[in-house]
Amino acid sequence: MINSQTWYVVKLSDGHCSIVSDEQVNVEPDPEARKRWGPFPSQAEAIARRVGLIRAGKCQPV
Repeated sequence: MINSQTWYVVKLSDGHCSIVSDEQVNVEPDPEARKRWGPFPSQAEAIARRVGLIRAGKCQPV
């Protein structure tokens, strides 16, 4: 069985977005998380989506 990891972009209450794996989302859901996008097949794609969300004004840059 292949263990495929997926990634999410999670928006926190302060407006910043972080990238977390599916294991982190399922094991330790963040009570401050307002919204999440995904799943994405790679961390690189999740980073690219976060950049797009920052440009669209949905997330604050770090």
